[in-house]
Order: sequence, then C-alpha cells, then structure tokens
Amino acid sequence: MKILVIEDEIELQNSIVASLEKEDFLVETAADYHSAIEKVFVYQYDCILLDIMLPNGSGLDILNELKKAGKAENIIIISAKDSLDDKLKGLELGADDYLTKPFHLAELNARIKAVLRRKNQGGKNTIEFKNIVLDLNERQFFVNDKNIPLNRKEFDILNYFLLNKKRLVTKTGLAEHVWGDNSDQADNLDFVYYQIKNLRKKLQEAQAEIEIESTYGIGYKLIEK
Repeated sequence: MKILVIEDEIELQNSIVASLEKEDFLVETAADYHSAIEKVFVYQYDCILLDIMLPNGSGLDILNELKKAGKAENIIIISAKDSLDDKLKGLELGADDYLTKPFHLAELNARIKAVLRRKNQGGKNTIEFKNIVLDLNERQFFVNDKNIPLNRKEFDILNYFLLNKKRLVTKTGLAEHVWGDNSDQADNLDFVYYQIKNLRKKLQEAQAEIEIESTYGIGYKLIEK
C-alpha cells in the first residue's frame, strides 16, 4: 500500500512517515502545493493525507482538482484548522475523513486502516475477526452470528481495538479517540476502565474468541484467545 503525506511541517511529516513505515506502508511526501499537485496527478496512491494550509496554495484546492478528475478517493484531511466550515467543505469535496491537529499517530493509523479496509472490501463497512463481526454502518456487533448489544462507547472502543488489534493502545489515546476533546477535562481515566470492564464481560459471556488484555499503568491490547 502506497501513501502520500502532504504536510509542510517537516517534524510532523517525519513522525508520520516513520509511524507508517513501521506498518509496512510505502510512503512518499510533499511539503507544498506545487509538488503535491504534481505527485497526485502523476502517481497512484492508496491513501492521501492532506494538510489544508500549504505553502503556495490550499489543500482544499488540491482536493477540488482531484474531485474534478474523479480521483478524490481515500483522502484524509489533517489540519490545525478545526472550523466546521473547513471540515464540511473538505467532506463535500470527497474527503473520506478529517483529523484535527494535534493527534496521536495511533489514531491516524486507525483512520488510514479504516479507509483502506472500505476500499478493499468494495465499500462493505464491516470488520470480521475470529468469530466476531462488527457492522460499522448499522453499529451492530455479532458473535457467532448472534447480535450482542453494545452501548455507543463500548462499540467505539471495540472498533478502535479491532483497528489496532495486537497493538498496545494507551488509555489516553483510547480516551481521546472515543470521548474526543472532553477527555482532557477529566481528573482521571476511570471512565475508560468501567467501559472496558463492561465490554470484557460481554465478550466473555458471548464466548468471543478475542479478549482485552491489560498492560498495567499503560493501556490495553486486543488479543486472540
């Protein structure tokens, strides 16, 4: 899988590249409007990470040109601009997702995998692993074809774990993914513990072939039984 990172902050660009290369992605970069517009029309990419604020132009203009050419697929906007207008405009132009800086690299990796999964499954928006199925469109969870009710937070937590299965997920990263900016206002992360405790119980009772393993003081990891 080949990914283009269009980002003018070199330190952030390097961090993203290093993180994606650890996941065995082939990564190319562009740091300004002109080099970016050249690459997106000369080469083919499985996913494009696109910053809005670029030297010599706007990422939204690049997105608009891609839409005109019928190539506005698998694009994730990454930008410090968090206004609703920019977000809506980007999504209207065909972007698949929008991530506001600063963000955790684990969160970015999860978003990329979600976009690539939808592409590989021909738009089918489900995650299947062992004896479980997570239907992202209907927000339903199945174990051995039996529907197991989850509340909204439990569903989002399980989705995040499945996108990062067998990888250590920190409590802070999980909280920011599921609860957003509101997690910064919490005195502690006990609310994460209680949601995971309930989710674990449901997985065990349904005889799911997965479990959530704790790493003391750091976070959790989704593993096979």
